[in-house]
Amino acid sequence: MLTKLGKKFTDLFQKYMPSAFVFALFLTLITAVCASFWGDAGPLEIISAWYDGFFDLLSFGMQIVLIIITGFSIALSSTISKGIDKLTTFIKTPKQVYFFVIVIGSLLSLVSFGWIVITCVLARELAMRVKGVNYPFLIACAYFSLGGWVNGLSSSIPLLLNTEGNFLIEAGVLDQRIPTEYTLGSTLNLAMIVLFVVVAPLIFMLFVPKSAQGKELSEMLKSGYHSEEVSIKEEAESFKLPFKALSDTLNNTMVLPLLITAMAFSYIVYHFWTKGFDLNFNIMIFIFLMLGLFLHKTPMRYSVAMKRASGNISGILFQYPFYAGIMGIMLYTGIGEKLALGLVSVMTTETYPFFAYLTGGVVNFAIPSAGGEFAVVGPSIINAVQDIAVGLPQDQTISMISRASLAVAYGESLSNLLQPFFILLVLPVMGAGVRLQARDIMGYLVIPFVIFFIIQTLMVLYIPI
Repeated sequence: MLTKLGKKFTDLFQKYMPSAFVFALFLTLITAVCASFWGDAGPLEIISAWYDGFFDLLSFGMQIVLIIITGFSIALSSTISKGIDKLTTFIKTPKQVYFFVIVIGSLLSLVSFGWIVITCVLARELAMRVKGVNYPFLIACAYFSLGGWVNGLSSSIPLLLNTEGNFLIEAGVLDQRIPTEYTLGSTLNLAMIVLFVVVAPLIFMLFVPKSAQGKELSEMLKSGYHSEEVSIKEEAESFKLPFKALSDTLNNTMVLPLLITAMAFSYIVYHFWTKGFDLNFNIMIFIFLMLGLFLHKTPMRYSVAMKRASGNISGILFQYPFYAGIMGIMLYTGIGEKLALGLVSVMTTETYPFFAYLTGGVVNFAIPSAGGEFAVVGPSIINAVQDIAVGLPQDQTISMISRASLAVAYGESLSNLLQPFFILLVLPVMGAGVRLQARDIMGYLVIPFVIFFIIQTLMVLYIPI
């Protein structure tokens, strides 16, 4: 029954859901109309807010691009290829592929959501080597595994709450930082990790498509696309001149990469030694960049790998500014805060986690960035929690604020199953050479969304911090 229902949703999404870019254009107009009628903003104010926000995600977009291409280049190395070869000796059936991708993807996402790139490369390679894999469903599995990032070490909202002098403290919303023992280390968050790593793969096994006919990766590759290219080493060698030259010696030396990566790894050790396990976008990109250089051994081989890894990122480059423009309308016309205030106005001591969870999910459609969203809704939610916690001990108040903040993060992450923004992280790798769009993937995620919405609602309401 679940399999049939999943197929029906997939068919509906293929028929009615536009591309992620068209979705962004429609959402821009809808947000602008809401700002006009609900936020009482004038046309010029809305357009100015849209323009002001248009470039707010440029640095974030560049970080995403670098995460993708540096991670992809690592996966193109011979070392990773040999590792995948060994994996395929243990993974031989489509169900094993789906299960493995969700488990490994969830574990990698606990370290950093940028590691979804590694999951995607592993999934694609397994799809090439194991017969009978429904490739769109496998992409859905890989994309779903990204959801666990809000429970892990790079979760932006808990890290923000634990940062000295964060914007909530500066604004007087909080009078002190909230340690991660109340958020990432809480019973609620540990239970949520178990949900993603252990329960989710089992749930997905209930609605594996019965047939992969016409949907195997080998069948979906575009005509003329060659997945088996000449090796990176061979392509690097092809650039050499027919006679001995100093330039070729420098281009293909292993000495320079070793010296540079030695410097880099020294800094990486220093970074974690002095700052603890501080994972952020910049250090992740730096690690990926230098690890790729080390694995490919020569400057020319690394250049070839990066060229190949950069071949399918156009969607991110031009679509992120449009989503940033939507975020600008929400931020600068004030309708984001109005929406949050409307939702939190009905909070009670018993229901506040649910409404925080719902707020995170709803606002995510217009502001698909956990940090950006929390900047809009966080103060309203925390103030509402503090109001209903008047008279309670400080430790209990902190626990309530932590629960509400985690609920926002969980809601924001889950609604990505219906919001195609972050699938732009997945498609550059898994969609290379394949005619696939978000509409071909996201129908498979409707049932998981409903199931996890129910489970997570019960968890944020009843599992203790």
